[in-house]
Amino acid sequence: MAAAEPKAPAARRLARSCWAAFWDYETPKVIVVKNRRLGVVYRLVQLLILLYFVWYVFIVQKSYQDRETGPESSVITKVKGITSSEHKVWDVEEYVKPPEGGSVFSIITRIEVTPSQAVGTCPESVRVTNASCGSDEDCAAGHLDMLGNGVRTGRCVPYYHGAFKTCEVSGWCPVEDGASVSQFLGKMAPHFTILIKNSIHYPKFQFSKGNIEKRENGYLKRCTFDEVSHLYCPIFKLGFIVEQAGENFTELAHWGGVIGVIITWDCDLDLPASKCNPKYSFRRLDPKHIPASSGYNFRFAKYYKVNGSTTRTLIKAYGIRIDVIVHGQAGKFSLIPTIINLATALTSIGVGSFLCDWILLTFMNKNKVYSHKKFDKMADAPERGAGPGPCASQDSTLTDPRGLAQL
Repeated sequence: MAAAEPKAPAARRLARSCWAAFWDYETPKVIVVKNRRLGVVYRLVQLLILLYFVWYVFIVQKSYQDRETGPESSVITKVKGITSSEHKVWDVEEYVKPPEGGSVFSIITRIEVTPSQAVGTCPESVRVTNASCGSDEDCAAGHLDMLGNGVRTGRCVPYYHGAFKTCEVSGWCPVEDGASVSQFLGKMAPHFTILIKNSIHYPKFQFSKGNIEKRENGYLKRCTFDEVSHLYCPIFKLGFIVEQAGENFTELAHWGGVIGVIITWDCDLDLPASKCNPKYSFRRLDPKHIPASSGYNFRFAKYYKVNGSTTRTLIKAYGIRIDVIVHGQAGKFSLIPTIINLATALTSIGVGSFLCDWILLTFMNKNKVYSHKKFDKMADAPERGAGPGPCASQDSTLTDPRGLAQL
């Protein structure tokens, strides 16, 4: 018990010392170092930081503005033009799918037609896996292939042409590969005109604008898009769109593809509304260098009655799909981001002092002169009978007058 008594005053002194150190105030100490090389580094770092914030942050990024990305947008499209194939003349109602005039639509440029299909039995396509056969034993009756054209009847029958045989199926006959006829619609397609009507709205700033200006009546009937002279005439020729996307029109029309029309609305609302203009760019969206996934096609059928029986014409259509994509951002001066970025800039200038302090302490601190002058302590007179505790820092005041001479 007696040995434990002296520990109590020591613990109290430790607690008082740490409590007193907790309320210490630290303030930077300014020391002027007469060193030309260090001064050049210091000013150069400050200059670089200043240039970064003035040029990049405030001029390029315009960080003094409040911003809104992703405008509310509506797109209406309309295609005009006629073309012909080997057998007929095609107008807009036939080669544009769907006809509603939305932001995504397809222009058919080539078709493979399988006419007069009716429900019955016929040879399966040779493209279907395990469709080829040598006898009826190779064809299981009732088998349904998800990639085939019908239910197998169990018979092995001669193909539409050639000496080989395939399994017979029950479905829409003849199958596509057996009687399809190809027709090319792309002869006049480069001259088709596409009107792309776009309106955008930034709700945060209550700003709205469209890509068609108020002009005299009939203006849109005699103009086509030009980036310089007719920016607000959004009528594009299909050949122009494909050319701007860097594609060969004949090849694209034969196999199909997806072209993106990107409309960008980047608006600085500190300027007049006339300075907020749309920018158009065009590029191919489907991966043309990957044969398995390049190109674009779809199927549809037209049904009709012949002598009371339902027949259909199956059409596999290849075409150019147009995707109109709208994006952008708007910015306007706001006090809050301005204050935040100014505070960040002023704080970042202190990086120069930190770097120079590190150079001094690491490479130029001869005889510990700099460290003695930088880290110092001023304290009130200690209480009577109280010595320095473990939490108190040591007084490192330099008394050697030669220290200043070395800075």
